[in-house]
Amino acid sequence: MVFHANMLPFFIITGIIGGAYLGFVFRQSNRSLINGMMLGGAAGLVGPWLFMTPLRSCTFETERTNTDFLLGLFFFFFGAALVIWLVQYISLFFHPDIKMRPSLIGKQDSRGVFRSNFLVPFLLLLPTLIILALFLYYPAYETFRLATFRYRLGAPRTPFKCVDNFTELLTADYGEIMIITLTLSALIVIFALIISLAIAYLAYQPVKGASIYRTLLIWPYAISPPVAGIIFFVMFDPVAGVIDHLTTTFLNTGIPAWSESPNFARFIIVAASVWKVLGYNILFYIAGLQTIPKDLIEAAAIDGANGWQRFRNVVIPLLSPITFFLIITNLTYAFFETYGTIDYLTRGGPTGATTTAIYNIMITAKQDKWLGRAAAQSVVLFVIVIGITVWQFRTSGRQVNYGA
Repeated sequence: MVFHANMLPFFIITGIIGGAYLGFVFRQSNRSLINGMMLGGAAGLVGPWLFMTPLRSCTFETERTNTDFLLGLFFFFFGAALVIWLVQYISLFFHPDIKMRPSLIGKQDSRGVFRSNFLVPFLLLLPTLIILALFLYYPAYETFRLATFRYRLGAPRTPFKCVDNFTELLTADYGEIMIITLTLSALIVIFALIISLAIAYLAYQPVKGASIYRTLLIWPYAISPPVAGIIFFVMFDPVAGVIDHLTTTFLNTGIPAWSESPNFARFIIVAASVWKVLGYNILFYIAGLQTIPKDLIEAAAIDGANGWQRFRNVVIPLLSPITFFLIITNLTYAFFETYGTIDYLTRGGPTGATTTAIYNIMITAKQDKWLGRAAAQSVVLFVIVIGITVWQFRTSGRQVNYGA
């Protein structure tokens, strides 16, 4: 890491904050104040160093713009906060009072089988942790490092660009892409959950041949997103598609060409994506419906609740753990796995109406061959998804009912 003189005050600030915070935490938990201050101070210095190393501290160069400087400060303090939190969490495993140590598998009445040493679970997890480090954490770090270079496929040189790939995203066009991404993702998740829950509830009813049509309802999940895009392309083709034929026959009007109608193009993308993920959601909802105690529904019926009231006040709350899980997985699908559907259906058109963040990343990397810019966009998308996921855990996660 290159050290600049104007970085010294910020290192002092993070060191003092880290020392004061962990010292206070250690003092409150009856541990050594000095040890807490030392660990916190070290974490407050190491965190910014880890984040500034791939950036070569370039944002603190005198010729950099205010935007670069502020972005560098964000990485600086975010690195400090992240490492301080990690040190605080890891230190809990070394707490002298075993009751204060966090459980690896959540709250439980018994201490489990690892009574000899709390390091045994970590040793057993070591092979998995090594795999995660090699195939997840290291590639993520390399993506962040690549985002600091002007890297293009076939180019003989890859000059260092500092945070220029990130600051170039602060434009109206990229802001519009993120709005489209958030809008389409929200629509996909909402409609996918509502429709799949309704179908699963109907499929769960005791009728003849239930196992057959339950299996048929799940099969769309086995289809890849590009194939789903091809199917809907054939169905909604404005010239020879079956939907156009049906609307012309029964309604005397054809469907609009999505190459000319941005709203209709977005509708097709949402419909194809929802259809693709329905089987996955139905599978989990049917499994969840099978775990609902029938005596609760019967008790609600005896109390005078009609079918809708039983569904709303009994079934939906008891399915909240599965719904919460599906919200997270469907969000991940909507953000990262819709590229194939969009590419085969609309190719981001018309006029960028269906250009989402992941589609723009792929176009930047594959078509324009700007891997550095694509890496910066992927880092931004990753941070946004992580932020939304954390927000979901902080808000919706508290409303999940795990008991009958």
